[in-house]
Amino acid sequence: MKKEYYMNKNQQSNGDYEVHENSCRFLPFFENRIYLGSFYSCQGAVDEAKRLFPSQNRINGCYYCSNACHTS
Repeated sequence: MKKEYYMNKNQQSNGDYEVHENSCRFLPFFENRIYLGSFYSCQGAVDEAKRLFPSQNRINGCYYCSNACHTS
């Protein structure tokens, strides 16, 4: 089943931009997130974020909702 994913517009303290599922308890406020689309896994969402923002080389999944894509 597909899930909706968003990227946080704000960098984390370590410099990462995190990708979140729409049901994540750490989903950023509406004004601080970018809709990425509907995907079967976090990897598709992270890949889309990297495609949309190629200059951002520190995009990964949220530790809590997209742990399979969390790299740092």
